[in-house]
Amino acid sequence: MHTLGRFEQPDGDKHVSQSLGWIGLGRMGEAMVKKLLQAGHTVQVWNRTRSKAEPLAEYGATVVDSKLDLAGCDTIFTMVSTTDDLKEVLFGAGGVMTGARKPKTVIDSSSISQEGSADIREKLEAMGVAYLCAPVSGNAKVAKAGKLLLVASGPKALYDANEKYLAAMSRKVMWVGEGELARVWKIAHNTMFGVIIQSLCEITVLAEKAGIPRHVFLESINDSVLGSMYTRYKTPVLTKLNFEQVTFTPKLLLKDMDLGLGAAKAHGVPMPSAAATRESIARMVGRGYDDIDFAVLLKETAADAGLSIQPLNVDVSDGLSG
Repeated sequence: MHTLGRFEQPDGDKHVSQSLGWIGLGRMGEAMVKKLLQAGHTVQVWNRTRSKAEPLAEYGATVVDSKLDLAGCDTIFTMVSTTDDLKEVLFGAGGVMTGARKPKTVIDSSSISQEGSADIREKLEAMGVAYLCAPVSGNAKVAKAGKLLLVASGPKALYDANEKYLAAMSRKVMWVGEGELARVWKIAHNTMFGVIIQSLCEITVLAEKAGIPRHVFLESINDSVLGSMYTRYKTPVLTKLNFEQVTFTPKLLLKDMDLGLGAAKAHGVPMPSAAATRESIARMVGRGYDDIDFAVLLKETAADAGLSIQPLNVDVSDGLSG
């Protein structure tokens, strides 16, 4: 096991810069790396599809050819889709942990299960590598605007040593405790995420079918006690129906709803709203909505109500700019 001293900056200097590596440059990963670079940190990056990594070179990142090229970094950040993906980039063929050299710390921001995360922690710590869970609240647009919330768990001294990097990518960072508690937080967060979009789509269809213009209703909700950053930044896509501008897919949301219900079962917590939402999202996935934004749920909900909704050419605020 690690001692607290293992996670302290050399000579107690919290401003000593570490060498940083990053694995996983999807919509979220790319935006988060840019924030690190803009804060003046040096970052080496790797992505399975190299072409997705190369644009970051213009911002100062160094694009490497293999995951093992990152093994000499002090800290590796990962942002991938699933537990299996994370295990693959760390421990699979050519994984960053398979060489003679290993990083000192892995910080993961993926949405994975509590059990999978604990398994990864055990493997890393057996190698002498520290591990911090650091999932986020917000999509790529939120990340680009610098408005992510980042929630971390693991050794408190490790969190303190890396807080400046986490803060560079977010509007606020929080430590919620030891071990995998940040995974529980993320699972709970994304379960609520699904339930809210389900409810928001239902009431928006109700209002529009009754005669209230869709954009007017959404604006009124945003300015009511029920409004949030979430309802605001989904308002443009729900108004214009441009679902091809993907922030999060139905398939990924279904994975998170299943994680939420799995955690609820493990802890003996009934979640009827989440269970109903899970089936609604599963129906979208079954209908082939793969590479499209999950907000297409609005269109499906309207169809169930016998309403054919149309895009509105109205400029509405996403609440992220300005």
